Amino acid sequence: MPKVPVTIVTGFLGAGKTTLINHVLTANHGKKVAVIENEFVRGDLVRILHKLLKRRAKFDYIIIETTGLADPAPVAQTFFVDEALQHHLKLDAIVTVVDAKHIHQHLDEEKPEGVENESVEQLAFADVVVINKTDLVTASEKTKLEQRVKRINQEAKIIETVKGQVELDAVLNINAFSLEKVLEIEPNFMKEEGQEHVHDDSVTSVGIELEGNLDMHRVNKWLSVLLSEQGVDLFRSKGILAIEGSDDKYFFQGVHMLLSFGCSSEGMGKPWAAEEKRTNKLIFIGRNLDKDELNNNFRACLASSAA
Repeated sequence: MPKVPVTIVTGFLGAGKTTLINHVLTANHGKKVAVIENEFVRGDLVRILHKLLKRRAKFDYIIIETTGLADPAPVAQTFFVDEALQHHLKLDAIVTVVDAKHIHQHLDEEKPEGVENESVEQLAFADVVVINKTDLVTASEKTKLEQRVKRINQEAKIIETVKGQVELDAVLNINAFSLEKVLEIEPNFMKEEGQEHVHDDSVTSVGIELEGNLDMHRVNKWLSVLLSEQGVDLFRSKGILAIEGSDDKYFFQGVHMLLSFGCSSEGMGKPWAAEEKRTNKLIFIGRNLDKDELNNNFRACLASSAA
């Protein structure tokens, strides 16, 4: 039986999460959707999901709605750490709903030192950002908001809605969180030159593109050090890697300190073709990322023959 796609819906109170979910539940689509309102710790969520799986025939999709201030990371990490859930469920996408009229005041909110801005983090984690209540802002305001979202998370797909009326195919079973999806890294993501960066956003996206074969030992060591030292500030990461001595394409995707790996010999994508440029592509979304340091440390992972 195929794995059940799980969509995490996050966003501030009043953004329209419940309205969007109600639209999903009441729309005439014939899909069976189970909804979990997650106000629990991870252990509770694991128990609820296991219980739900006993009624597997009664639903096709699962939506987990987080509370307004919730960091979606622990929910997403559930699907990295529980093997039984991994066997039956797949994390499909993290969808963040924002209120077009009021999101700026949340993003601009000054927090005490050491306290994170949850709305910034929710955007950083998103695969899809649903900008809701677009009827309440001007075209110019909407454009500025989209630009700001892209500065925080350049990879996220943006959908504009009024009253949460979203096409279901845009948020359900979109496979946005799969290792295979890493193959579709947005090519424009790497072309950062000339983009404006604002000084007040500590959360940014960094893209790395480097041709050549990598030393697997060096890559593992670098990623281990990076995740141990900066994992708390590293919200999302993903990459396609070319390893010395192998024609397989290697993929990784992560949330904070947790990474999942795969390669083409496991049925994910295709190996490097003989005439294909072996170009490594990595994406990091997080807080206080040093683009030059990330680039230099990754370049040091090149195999000796390529360095």
